[in-house]
Amino acid sequence: MPRMNTIQTNTILGTWIRRAVILGIIALSFLVLLGLDLANRGLAWQFFWSQTGEESPIAQIRGMVEVTGNLIRQPLDTDPLASIDNKADIPYGVNTFLQEEVERPKIEVMLQMIADAGFVWLRQEFPWEDLEVDGRGQFTDSRLDLDGDGELDTIDAWAKYDQIVELTQQYGLRLMVRLSNPPEWSRANPDAGAFAPPDDYQDFVNYAVAVAERYKGQITHYQIWNEPNIFPEWGNNFVDPAGYTELLCRTHDALKEVDPNIVVISGAIAPTISLDGYFGLNDLIYLQEIYDNGGKDCFEVLSAQGYGLFSGPTDRRLRATSVNVARHTYYRDIMVNNGDADKPIWLSEAAWNHTLDAELPPEQIDAFSRFGNVRQDQAARYMPMLYDRSQQEWAWVGNVFYWFFTRKDPFEADQSFYYFRMVEPDYQPETPRFTPLPVYDSVKEYITTQNPVLYRGTHQAETWQIDDGTSIFDASAMFQDVVLFEDGITFDAHGTSVDVRWRYDDSRATGWNTTHFKLSDGFAQTGTITFKQGDTIAVDEITVYDLSLNRLAPLVALGMLAGVLLIGTILLALRERMR
Repeated sequence: MPRMNTIQTNTILGTWIRRAVILGIIALSFLVLLGLDLANRGLAWQFFWSQTGEESPIAQIRGMVEVTGNLIRQPLDTDPLASIDNKADIPYGVNTFLQEEVERPKIEVMLQMIADAGFVWLRQEFPWEDLEVDGRGQFTDSRLDLDGDGELDTIDAWAKYDQIVELTQQYGLRLMVRLSNPPEWSRANPDAGAFAPPDDYQDFVNYAVAVAERYKGQITHYQIWNEPNIFPEWGNNFVDPAGYTELLCRTHDALKEVDPNIVVISGAIAPTISLDGYFGLNDLIYLQEIYDNGGKDCFEVLSAQGYGLFSGPTDRRLRATSVNVARHTYYRDIMVNNGDADKPIWLSEAAWNHTLDAELPPEQIDAFSRFGNVRQDQAARYMPMLYDRSQQEWAWVGNVFYWFFTRKDPFEADQSFYYFRMVEPDYQPETPRFTPLPVYDSVKEYITTQNPVLYRGTHQAETWQIDDGTSIFDASAMFQDVVLFEDGITFDAHGTSVDVRWRYDDSRATGWNTTHFKLSDGFAQTGTITFKQGDTIAVDEITVYDLSLNRLAPLVALGMLAGVLLIGTILLALRERMR
């Protein structure tokens, strides 16, 4: 009997060993095939890239583990079909430092290249310290001896900015002006820090009003401050969301008195998970604090940053404790939950830091990895992909401003931020040009060859993807503006169906109608909508739906069930064979 038990035990043990070996061989084969796929950028690599924004296989595998975490967290409420104002304009912009340039021809070459690339917007600072230089109410500059006679000369501080406004208009561009950087005279404490707020917020308000009054009718978009939630943008002080909200609200109300058409953009919130309150305050906490301090009615556009940092534009990991290109999705959730679903988010600075092609070695570049590290060819690929994603997936994102066009000279090559530039700062009077980097060429090709398409979301009829209309006031419209189309409307949309809210603009007008168009019975497709040709109609909004995920869910469920049945069948067959 003991011998029989020993034989049975050995038989069972041998069976389990064989099973373990077979399963090990299967697992090893799977890992080998997966490794080969990832090494050769096959189907698995492409899928992992589309979820993680990572290019190296190890980072992709880690990223996929982190992506699955999205499934166990509370989904963010982004209200993607909400009606949103102030996102109808062509969304392409770039940051410039024109106030640092001296030569008019150089500025003109810059603006010509910017316009040639298809950009429409400039994000340009009008620094307070460079305008109201000599003291309160004095828009003069007496800092330099210009004629070499040993005496400081006084010049008109507005002249430089008048030229910027003139040339911007000459080249068909628009300005979003950043108001920031207080002068030293506005603070009693000399150690407050260069970017610290003024002792009297009214001084800042007066400066903002002076700018708005001078350029009334020429500039309509103003951004109040920059990154007030991190050091050193609020000076050598602890971050103060209540203080910033007061500054924002007082400036907003004063600017609206100058011109009700002015659009106020909040200071770009810096993406950070810091909680110390000095070097930074978590961006999600900071934004909620703005709402808690009454800031809801003090801006028309929320500004965020769109840096890719340590991963590419396809990164779908959403964690409150990490930062990537989709960080603003959390801001959108906060906005929706505070009743601000009708406002857009503009990305004030967006780019990837191409330090890996730098001529200097990493140890000679200050903060080499602070903004992530990519090659120039990666930065060139990533930026158009970010434009695509913002239009296809983030219905709440409006303008996207590349950071930045160029600097005034190449002498900052030892600093990591220098490697965001689009073109080399190599202009010379005898060779009046800037050498484009790959990202300039890729962005230019993307913008100038793009076929405008409406993606999921609710779009105002004046949106840039639709031509040939005339905008008019209509108090009954969602945002009091409609567009008249004299020969019907035609546009391209990508989704499963479309709703158009419209009415006749003649005696047949009896109120607003909604007409439904089907694009697909299955997954999203791109189609051309042509409606009411031969008629003059007023259109308020167009809503594009995409029910692809809803229709995909049953197929995924069936696929998972089939997979379970297949695995079960294989295991049963193996079990029978081993008996």
